[in-house]
Amino acid sequence: MKDNQPTMVFSLSDSHEESVKTIIKTVYNALEEKGYNPVNQIVGYILSEDPTYITTHNNARALIRKIDRDDLLDILLRNYINS
Repeated sequence: MKDNQPTMVFSLSDSHEESVKTIIKTVYNALEEKGYNPVNQIVGYILSEDPTYITTHNNARALIRKIDRDDLLDILLRNYINS
């Protein structure tokens, strides 16, 4: 079966990306301050979308919920590839 649908393009603005980066840094620091492994906790959140992986310390849980998970994955992947 042939799929004649065009490929969709996904793009984020630079200002949105900077906002997401700022939120992730804040969440990372809050997790670290509370004694958690920030990478493990953020990965758990991304995979499950369960906000309880993120501490409420410094409003981190509310902040991360402002980010669309697709946007977050897009930014993380692009930054990983470009590093």
